[in-house]
Amino acid sequence: MNDYSESRRAGDRLAAGHGVDDPFAAAIRATRMAMIVTDATQDDNPIIFANDAFLKLTGYERDEVIGRNCRFLQGPDTDPKAVEALHAATEAGEDIAIDLLNYRKDGSTFWNALYLSPVRNDSGRIVYFFGSQLDTSDKKVAELNLLERRDDLEQVIEARTQELREALDQKTALLHEVDHRVKNNLQLISSLLLLQNRRVADPALKASLKGMLGRVNAIATVHRRLFQSEDVERFDVSAFIRDMVADLMGSAMRDDIRMELDLERVEIPASKAAPFALVINELLTNALRHGFPEGRGGRIFVGVTRRENDFRIEITDDGVGLAKDGPTSGFGLTIVQLLCQQLKAKCETAPAEPGVRVVILLPVNGAH
Repeated sequence: MNDYSESRRAGDRLAAGHGVDDPFAAAIRATRMAMIVTDATQDDNPIIFANDAFLKLTGYERDEVIGRNCRFLQGPDTDPKAVEALHAATEAGEDIAIDLLNYRKDGSTFWNALYLSPVRNDSGRIVYFFGSQLDTSDKKVAELNLLERRDDLEQVIEARTQELREALDQKTALLHEVDHRVKNNLQLISSLLLLQNRRVADPALKASLKGMLGRVNAIATVHRRLFQSEDVERFDVSAFIRDMVADLMGSAMRDDIRMELDLERVEIPASKAAPFALVINELLTNALRHGFPEGRGGRIFVGVTRRENDFRIEITDDGVGLAKDGPTSGFGLTIVQLLCQQLKAKCETAPAEPGVRVVILLPVNGAH
């Protein structure tokens, strides 16, 4: 008997209802799961058997189903990719489990969880395809509703994120504008101090005005860097020190003093930038003014390194060092001490033999 005759006999036996001596056939007819058998030996793989559950699920009569390829259940909204995957599996003779949007006879749709499996004869040739169908519309609709709600939520989140981005951009622009205006005002104050300095004759007063001018310029440098930065909430310590060293060496006009920098990138909150700048300004100014009198050159080292819980700033010169019988405090040192308290930093001053070494330990507190 050839494969075609075998498949037709099997289909006829199932369809005719002869299952008293065939428990497999009886089970297929009686199950509440929709099932079909197709004949793989015929052109277009037609249906040769459909149980009552399949007819009930699709709304078709048996004579409207037998002899047709099961693609008649497909419709306009059936996913072409799913259809392509089903076709590829049948061509390859492989099992497939897939969800398809199918159409009933009355045009209504249902989600069909289809499982299709090939059946081979003794020689290994595929003679049947056995298919089971399960209506999963409720589950699929719930999944689609969940996806729709998720998409809606994602849209809400995206819209809110965009609002926050715009608000942040506006805040950044406002802060840049504030920094720009502060910088301009500080430059105006610097000009007034410089003008006043030129008009006074008292050396002590001139020195005081020059010191105030340096402090104002240090704060102006802070705002210049914040204005130029994309991140107005963080302040780059090392970049600021490079700027300050360049400014101080330019105004000091001392070719006999060499600056050495070893600066690891460290950032601190912008709120700490101004007091930090004043501390560095005082220490560098003191090193230049008191460590190297006219005619004595030397070296100033500035280092910035990160440690576990703080970062370390070192300013060391090889100048004349601390005066043994001189004053142990002054206005500049008082400023450093007060600002270090504000920054919760430790400041240690010691002889460098020769010169002076000052080390500042500033808690990390968000620095990175």
